[in-house]
Amino acid sequence: MPIESNSNSSQSPKRESVPEDILQPDDFEDAGENGLVPDELATQQALSAISALQSPRHTAALQQARSSFQGRNQAVTVKPRALLLILVAIAIIFIGIAINNWLIGISGTLVALLISSAVLLPELINAIQQWFSVQERSLFVAFFGFVASLIGFVKFSGLGDRILTIGRRINWEASGTLAEWFGALGQILIAIIAVYVAWRQYVISKDLTIQQNLLTVQQNIITQQQTIDSYFQGVSDLVLDEEGLLEDWPQERMIAEGRTAAILSSVDGSGKAKILRFLSRSKLLTPLKRDRHLGRAILDGNGGYAEDRKAGLRVIDLGVMLAGADLSGTDLRWTDLSEANLVRADLTGCDLVKANLSRTILYEVKLEGADLNGIRLFYGSAETASPRSRTEPPNYETGEHTGAVVENVDFSDVRRMSEVARYYCCAWGGEQTRGTIPGGCEGIPNKLGR
Repeated sequence: MPIESNSNSSQSPKRESVPEDILQPDDFEDAGENGLVPDELATQQALSAISALQSPRHTAALQQARSSFQGRNQAVTVKPRALLLILVAIAIIFIGIAINNWLIGISGTLVALLISSAVLLPELINAIQQWFSVQERSLFVAFFGFVASLIGFVKFSGLGDRILTIGRRINWEASGTLAEWFGALGQILIAIIAVYVAWRQYVISKDLTIQQNLLTVQQNIITQQQTIDSYFQGVSDLVLDEEGLLEDWPQERMIAEGRTAAILSSVDGSGKAKILRFLSRSKLLTPLKRDRHLGRAILDGNGGYAEDRKAGLRVIDLGVMLAGADLSGTDLRWTDLSEANLVRADLTGCDLVKANLSRTILYEVKLEGADLNGIRLFYGSAETASPRSRTEPPNYETGEHTGAVVENVDFSDVRRMSEVARYYCCAWGGEQTRGTIPGGCEGIPNKLGR
């Protein structure tokens, strides 16, 4: 017959103990209904706690706590009597010093040393055990053992006696001069070390200066780019209407030219090239065909603005903004620099592919190593083209007065120069220019006459 769960008989089987960590908060709420009286409930909880404490996790914690407790119990309890004896011993020491009695003084010293050692030694041992691990204590003892073994080896192997014998044979009076020499050598070494330290400080300072300069250069580049971006946005807002069409009135063109002149004088060659490429590709440097009454640019019917080289008007006229400018090594591809004044400018190593330099003043310009592939220096044919004139208007059909001024230009080592460009430069460059053109000017007449 099965035993009911609510039986109170003393012969009911013992329940298996349940670990404490898997019991839920309401496991003991219905104890009275399940047949557990308060005494049995307390016994059950005690057995569960004992079984949980016997797990490996709690066993390690108990061992650590036991070792810590034992270490604390090893400390000697200092009784007031021991402190009183130490004070009495100190008093005896001072009395012996005062009356200059050796016996009293040594007695007090021994008593104070013994009692104080008995009080301090256990605490000192406990502190060493807490501050230093077993490995550190082992290394410390092993080091002193090694030192003691060296001393014993020198003493008992006879090496010490031999060293003393050699020392007695040395004439120390004569070696005094040698000591002075060594002293002087030491001072020289100290001076060398001081010079080396100073040199290292200089090198470190120089490296820091170089790094600071690099950071300054990078910051300047970032600042310049931000300035150029602001210029781009300002010019775009100035010459375009709300629909994005070109609407440049005379006052707006003058303000745009003023902004351009100001920024070109405050940026480096790379910044100048960026500005020129932006203005050129935006048709702001190209002479555009205008409405005679309104002055607005006229569309060419192909999605762009119509050019008018004869009577057109530029949004921004560079004029002398680039005279003497350093544009060496920059990218000026497809830029329209026609009629600009580039006198004595430095275009060394520039990329001038498809650049328009018609009627541009290139007097004494440096073009060493520049890429001149597809460059335009004039309109019409090379035989009839001629440089610009202050008094004569250009003829874009025959090329008269449409060419660039190339007198005294240095064309040394230019790349991909076409034959028509070479012919024009040889004809109108003068003797100095002719001497720098790759391939020479043999058979080409000097039309400049000087």
